[in-house]
Amino acid sequence: MWRRRYVSARQLDGFRHYKYNAVDTNPLSVYVMQPIWNKIIKIVPLWIAPNLLTFSGFVMILVNYFLISFYDWDYTASGTSPGLVPTWVWLFSAFTTFCAYALDSIDGKHARRTQSSSPLGELFDHGLDSWATSIFVLSFFSVCSRDNGKTGVSVYTMYIYLSIVLFNFMCSHWEKYNTGVLFLPWGYDLSQVVLITAYLLTGLVGVEVWQKPLLFGYYITDVLVILLIGFSLLLSFPQTLYNIHRAHLKKTLKNGSLYEGLLPLVSPLLLFVLLTVWVVLSPGNILAKQPRLFLWMVGVTFSNVICKVIVCQMSSTRPELLHWFLFPLALVVYAAISGLLGWAEEAVLAAFTALVTAAHVHYGICVGRQLSEHFNIYIFSLKKRVQE
Repeated sequence: MWRRRYVSARQLDGFRHYKYNAVDTNPLSVYVMQPIWNKIIKIVPLWIAPNLLTFSGFVMILVNYFLISFYDWDYTASGTSPGLVPTWVWLFSAFTTFCAYALDSIDGKHARRTQSSSPLGELFDHGLDSWATSIFVLSFFSVCSRDNGKTGVSVYTMYIYLSIVLFNFMCSHWEKYNTGVLFLPWGYDLSQVVLITAYLLTGLVGVEVWQKPLLFGYYITDVLVILLIGFSLLLSFPQTLYNIHRAHLKKTLKNGSLYEGLLPLVSPLLLFVLLTVWVVLSPGNILAKQPRLFLWMVGVTFSNVICKVIVCQMSSTRPELLHWFLFPLALVVYAAISGLLGWAEEAVLAAFTALVTAAHVHYGICVGRQLSEHFNIYIFSLKKRVQE
């Protein structure tokens, strides 16, 4: 069951020649957070595997998400005053988010410190990041609350917000696919600080802070959405295009043709087209009825699609044109918007979500095992594998 060979022989050979290359120009990261991480890393025992730090951070993100979901499944618990989520949950969210942020920031440092850096470690890190990105956002929505006619954000704004965040993540790895350099996004450190601050503020002051206008009739949530859209359209995406253009002028692009350069974008963009069609044309208004389930499905499908792009980017191989998730998703969307599903639309969403989640977990475990065997290392231990 766990022996599926998702990574081809050509990709395995490509991993052998992979070299990590990243650039961090974010002032918040360079001048504020990095000195903190350099102090924290000194207390980590040398016998702990870097991937264990990465995975521990991801588990904390999941625990926090499921805890918030227990108290606020439909994103309405923070729409009342006082909120229905206990204060300790918000404080726990701030703690787990900081811990996950710290562990994700020091795992690479610890790998270099223990001389255990490997393509497996980077893929493990970026693969979990591709999933954690959506989970961070879905947890934050419980702070904002869904629109109740007075305050909160609509479920459609939530979908757009999540899509923009995932689009930015995709652009970072599309940029690296073409340039060979990972330009670490400025938004990551800023978003983590904002999340931690939001949880602390909610825990110490209460959800009422989100229900009062901040400036000129705009709420804090409105300001955050405006900043996110502005940051993406005016800074993040233009910077990605500039870096690719600069590599083109220097003749250092990894892909010679426009087709090869745009190929990684096909499946992610088609994915969001199908999902948006479902959201807009659903007869049963599926997003309004099951926002948490639908948005979780969006995050999982995106993560699997982008993980395959990361594998190709790291192994210098061509990504597939159409990800297999697109075919069952297209059938589900057609059945939903044509009215064939009728009252069963929510049940089909639940079944499809379970399918893609199971498939994604299976993919991650199998790829991890395959690379572990290929590089003769354990995922969660610094000991060398005994070759069979």
